[in-house]
Amino acid sequence: MREQLSVEEYTDELVGLVAADDRRVMVGVAQSLGRVLAQEVVSTGSIPAFDNSSMDGYAVRWSDIAAVPTRLRLVGDVPAGSDADPVAARGECVRIMTGAALPTFADTVVPLEETQEQGADVVVLKAPGRKGAYVRRAGEDVVRGAVVAHVGATITPGVAGAVAAVGVEQVAVRPRPLIAVGVTGDELVRGGSLRRGQIYESNSAAVGSLLEHLGATVVTTGLLRDRPEQLVEWLDAAALCSELVVLTGGASVGAYDVVRDVITEAGGVFRHVRIQPGRPQGWGIWDGTPVVCLPGNPVSAVVSTEIFVRPMLDRILGRPAATWHTAVSGTEWSSPDGRRQVLPVTLDTDDAGRLVAVPAHAGGSGSHLVTSLAVADGYAMVAEATTVVHVGDPLSVRWL
Repeated sequence: MREQLSVEEYTDELVGLVAADDRRVMVGVAQSLGRVLAQEVVSTGSIPAFDNSSMDGYAVRWSDIAAVPTRLRLVGDVPAGSDADPVAARGECVRIMTGAALPTFADTVVPLEETQEQGADVVVLKAPGRKGAYVRRAGEDVVRGAVVAHVGATITPGVAGAVAAVGVEQVAVRPRPLIAVGVTGDELVRGGSLRRGQIYESNSAAVGSLLEHLGATVVTTGLLRDRPEQLVEWLDAAALCSELVVLTGGASVGAYDVVRDVITEAGGVFRHVRIQPGRPQGWGIWDGTPVVCLPGNPVSAVVSTEIFVRPMLDRILGRPAATWHTAVSGTEWSSPDGRRQVLPVTLDTDDAGRLVAVPAHAGGSGSHLVTSLAVADGYAMVAEATTVVHVGDPLSVRWL
């Protein structure tokens, strides 16, 4: 009989197999998407660096437009990028473009559409609502010395833009963990025609691409038959080139579950985890390299990667755990008693502004329903004691 563990207990076992990687590598900001910062990014200057206009219009003194309409003499231009600082006396103004530095004399910008040029003059037809309108102040976004991005942050397009905006061209990031993925099963084929009993192999694409998305580099992918000697040979090679091995298939209690037999003989352990899908799980150490053994059914493999392997990568990369959010169920479905259900869902908002989750497949959380992953927006988690999810019931959800 296998030991029964909760999701948290088994996750702790797996996370204990790996350690934080304190190494740093430098990459260009443009190539840093998805990487995890190993050193905080500090602004080398204030952003904006100078007071500037947020509109195309005219730089004026607020006191000159206290009563409108009013006529001002146009005495200069400041295009974006210009270092000009034109002087204007009382009753005069300067044409200014969006992003251009505000002249020293001015304290307000009047948008172009609120004016009318008449020869050498500008007639202000409507004054802004306050002094200082349409002016971006120096340091309004960030001041010199402020932290723009923290250690452990994943570089998103927004983070990359913020880092580039403060003049940083390269960032220190954690190395991407090297992972070998092995997919096992005599029934699996890649391409060609199927004969009776065969199915197309999809775990290498689904699990491999998920691992890449989560910040790892898949260094090798093997399609392995249910032959102990082949698995041993592949594991020997995989352990040499990777920091973590992920196997799918052969982790259950069947007569032909070769992964279980080989890993157990090497000192590994197999568990029944109170989760659905993905109950049979296992792990071991092969030549010093952790090996995680996942179920072979596609949805089970992907959910297990998300729930169990992802925390291992979080530990290695030094980033915070993924966030679960609150949603409500948009329909009714069943959940197995005593097991934590994690199923692909579509997510939308209702008229009340609530996030609403609906199973991505009519078959629910079936471990073989691989097409549910193609339309899902995220995962919903149902508590172990819940057997029926009713419309409007609260759920924990995670975006894909």
